Order: sequence, then C-alpha cells, then structure tokens
Amino acid sequence: MRVGVHHGRPVGSDRGGAEARVAGLRGGLLERRAVNKAAVRVDRVAPEVVLSVNRRASFDYEVLEKYEAGIVLTGSEVKSVRDGRISLAESFAAFERGELFLIGAHVAEYVLAHRRNHEPMRRRKLLLHRRELDRLADSVAKSGLTLIPLRVYTRGRMIKVELGLCRGKQLHDKRASIKEKEHKREMQRELRERR
Repeated sequence: MRVGVHHGRPVGSDRGGAEARVAGLRGGLLERRAVNKAAVRVDRVAPEVVLSVNRRASFDYEVLEKYEAGIVLTGSEVKSVRDGRISLAESFAAFERGELFLIGAHVAEYVLAHRRNHEPMRRRKLLLHRRELDRLADSVAKSGLTLIPLRVYTRGRMIKVELGLCRGKQLHDKRASIKEKEHKREMQRELRERR
C-alpha cells in the first residue's frame, strides 16, 4: 500500500494489480498513475484517425478479406493526406515486378510545397510482408479477385491503407444490397417511432 499526500489530499489504496490510482485534480483534469507497465502501454495507444473512405467500394464489390498496408509517400503528399485531401475513387492496387502499387488515387497538391510538389496521380508503393504479398498475388492471379483500397487512416504517426480483397458484384447483387439497406433503415425508423 502506498500512502502519501498529493496537493493536500491523502493518496493510497489497498488495491493492487493493474488498477490505476487517482492522484488528484490538476488543472481540472484527473491525473492517473499506472501501477504496472501494462496499464501504461494501454494508455499510450493512439486513436485511429480516418482520413478518407472509399464508399463506392462497398457498393461495387464484395469484400472477402481486409489487409493493412503501409504506403510510401513524399513529404508534400504526407502533408496533403493528413489534411484529408486524398480521393480513393476509381483507385485499385496492382502487382508490378513482385511489388504492390496503389494506382489511381488522387492526392491533391500541397499549396505550400511550391516547386517541390508531387504529381497528384502517381503510383504509390504499398508495404506488406512478403508472405502477405505472395498470398495476395496468388489470389488475384488464380481467382480473378481484385485489391481495392477501402480507407486511408493514421495509426500513431504512420499513414496506413486498408486494402480489401474483393470480388465484383453483378447488377442483381447491387439491387439486393440496396433493398437490404432500405429494409434496415425502415426497421430503425420503426424502432425510433415506438420509443
């Protein structure tokens, strides 16, 4: 048991383990002290910030598997992507010489970069483990599937791309998904009205 005084208030608890102890109020915020390292690691996890979503992908494709990939960007591209100035419409991922590239994604020019700006529609390399690349290449080659970027987000300081291994939908599949969405909306509306 730790006993002490913090800003005139007694601090201490008989509880141990992974619990965090309240140390007191400082500037209106509750200050927490972690008892063990596991609790500290949990507090350090940065939230994901979604920068762009490819809404058209869920309508045009059936997503079978999802993968997280890193992306190689230049400095002005990073600034522009962090501002949310990226469009994934009409973009896809393709293999070239054993490497995976994002093709057709539009990253708007960063205004303050001037001469050192990037080309908005250039191919950008995606980073995955070799085993994942080999498995994806086999799926794309044998099954006729395609890789579509679903969203771009930040994890900590890194910019990540969520790729979907997709199969194209037929026209009747699209109609069925529209009916299903409308049915869900009607059910939600009915539930709200009953309350």
